[in-house]
Amino acid sequence: MSDEPRTEADLGIVDSLAQLSFLVQAALGKVAAEHGLSLVQLRLLGVLRDRTPGMQELARHLGLDKSSMTGLVDRAERRDLVRRSPSPHDRRSTLVAITPEGRRLMRSCETEVEQQIRDLTAHLTEDQRDRLSLLASALVGHHTPL
Repeated sequence: MSDEPRTEADLGIVDSLAQLSFLVQAALGKVAAEHGLSLVQLRLLGVLRDRTPGMQELARHLGLDKSSMTGLVDRAERRDLVRRSPSPHDRRSTLVAITPEGRRLMRSCETEVEQQIRDLTAHLTEDQRDRLSLLASALVGHHTPL
């Protein structure tokens, strides 16, 4: 048992993670909307920050079907946020990469998301934030499809 005083009731793992997800999604949605993006467009740019996946891999990561993925990339491409190119290894496959404009927008969004999350966790001690980060990283690392 922890020596830390409990000031909040324990909601349990299911409710606490579900409600935390709602808070984080709301923060992400707010930042996305301020930049004229949908939440899934923001997620798309986030995935493309450090990789250039194929359309199928990207669809799998975002949990979208092929037609939804195509529409998402079409809209982002029209805004000059991403570009498509044929895969050098498989001409039937298309790679998606972030453009300089998409990278600029993503950096701006990242800064704002970071502030939103810092605000969300401001009442936690530094030790609690560090533990939360480690636990969340362990969960994400175990289930990340890419």
